[in-house]
Amino acid sequence: MNAFTKMNTALQIDEAQKIFKVSRQAFTDPTILEAERSNIFDKCWLYLGHSSELDKPGDFVTRSVGGRNILFARDGQGELKAMLNTCPHRGAQVCREKHGRAKSFQCFYHGWVFGLDGTLRSQPGEESYAEDFKSRSTSNMQQVPRFESYRGLNFICFDAKVESLTDYLGPVLEYLDVICDQAEEGMTIVGGTQEYSMRANWKLLTENSIDGYHALTTHATYLDYLKATNGSLAPVAFAGTAYDLGRGHAVLEYKAPWGRPVAQWIPSWGEDGKRELDRLYARLLERFGKERADRIATYNRNLFIFPNLVINDIMAVTVRTYYPTAPDHMTISAWALAPKEETDWARKYRLFNFLEFLGPGGFATPDDVEALEQCQRGFRNAGEAQWNDISKGMGKESPSYDDEAQMRAFWSNWNERVFQVPA
Repeated sequence: MNAFTKMNTALQIDEAQKIFKVSRQAFTDPTILEAERSNIFDKCWLYLGHSSELDKPGDFVTRSVGGRNILFARDGQGELKAMLNTCPHRGAQVCREKHGRAKSFQCFYHGWVFGLDGTLRSQPGEESYAEDFKSRSTSNMQQVPRFESYRGLNFICFDAKVESLTDYLGPVLEYLDVICDQAEEGMTIVGGTQEYSMRANWKLLTENSIDGYHALTTHATYLDYLKATNGSLAPVAFAGTAYDLGRGHAVLEYKAPWGRPVAQWIPSWGEDGKRELDRLYARLLERFGKERADRIATYNRNLFIFPNLVINDIMAVTVRTYYPTAPDHMTISAWALAPKEETDWARKYRLFNFLEFLGPGGFATPDDVEALEQCQRGFRNAGEAQWNDISKGMGKESPSYDDEAQMRAFWSNWNERVFQVPA
């Protein structure tokens, strides 16, 4: 019997003593990773891509989602399709390019040709097949079991019986609306995909992405830089709240000292920037009124959608997913998201902010990579030092953005799914 099968929980919880601890075995045990793959990644809604990535009929991207190779395409009628990227004939990957535009897809192995929707169009030696072969559903590329969208964000699930996407997201929808409402003509992915990897367990990046506690120490260099360029971090200081949104989803909503090209000006953006952001803010007021306009313009959001989607609406908007390849290794994909209609000035500073802080070479990401890889190294001592403490803010009626209620939300749902018992 291995260590995992002896466990029925990875958590140690005592509400009265305000104790919430996570076993470090959860970050190192290969059998736990296998349980995550079957009980989480095979069962939950997973982010596939944004509709704007497929602007015209024939556009496609290929990517790995939940351990499967997926072909995401817009067909000739403009409909989005999510297909398993494998030939029904002998299993070869049909589309080998990462992205592009096509009229059809051809498997290079035996030359079978499929339409943009995955239907079989032709194959060499058709006369040797049954007369109705092409009309059989089994001759086509297989669609993913479930595919649904919300405001341009497209998700798939490999469990055909899963609840609807909107039911799964629940209160998350409100925050997606706040993020997307900064655009009048819809949001769009800007540029391509940033891809990198990390020698750390995937759940460490979940924690890090919704961890307001580490900002002042881990990212002290960035805050010093803001102070130097803006003259002061005042009058906007870090302040906000953490929310458990159910089903493992969570969000931080808070104010922070950086500029937001949606409508929060900083001195380094000059008078041209002030005029542009005053214009944007006036339009938000017209559309939504002061309360919602202020929320869209001046509040930041680190939104986590279980199990592995993070949308950071901070100094820029980034969409990030990450998948485990081993207990101590993950791959990460990130995209910049922006309003379609924004001006050249706003787009310039949005992308500058994105690359300056959120990109793989920015202020934040190298710091975070170092921190998480150091955690993974520390877990080599898990035989003796067995527990992580996730108790900050426990028992508070309104947890702060730098408390850990949002992490407890993730871990409680993770524990229930992995061990198939309530936490």
